[in-house]
Amino acid sequence: MRSARLRPVLSILALCALSACSTLGALGDATTPLSVYELRAPEGAPVARGAALARDVIVELPTTSGVLSTDRILIRPNALEAQYLPEVRWGDEVPVMLQTLMLRALVNTGGVRYVGRRPLAGAGDFAIVTELVDFQAEVAADGESALVTMNMTSRMVRERDASIIASRTFTASALAPSTETTTIIAAFDTASDALLLDFAEWTMGALGKRLVPAS
Repeated sequence: MRSARLRPVLSILALCALSACSTLGALGDATTPLSVYELRAPEGAPVARGAALARDVIVELPTTSGVLSTDRILIRPNALEAQYLPEVRWGDEVPVMLQTLMLRALVNTGGVRYVGRRPLAGAGDFAIVTELVDFQAEVAADGESALVTMNMTSRMVRERDASIIASRTFTASALAPSTETTTIIAAFDTASDALLLDFAEWTMGALGKRLVPAS
């Protein structure tokens, strides 16, 4: 586990409110300072072999449901109920954070000329359109552990004729052995690594670029 990646990004006020053992709860007082966590793209991920392709890839903002269109960390005590971890949040709203992670994962491969949120000029060569379905921790029946689950469907669209040239559903999960905040965040980190590695390999493969282990 890369503990350095799991340190919360804290303001001075948020530091005073930090509790590593926060349990499940509702949104709470909107004026209460919240500790901020961020996820990062996998370290030491595979890279593209040979020169980068002369292609521009645009990663569009993922679409998702209302409960995930927030910077709060989603917890599901059961399949029909949505709550959020108290006193903490992500550094960005979940769709924005995921878009950033996808961008960084692709940039780190070195496989294409340009990866961005929007084209440098005119239109890009390909766009990645994503629907985010799951990005939450699901609490076990005994309330003592949680399973972090991520699920998204991505489509690669060729911009010149708006045709879908590849499509894939990605899933990843990781067990949090307790419902303490730091344990759940660590499980999010593990699951996102697996999701992003799979996504980067699929994207480069759809473009005809093979990834090899980083030296």
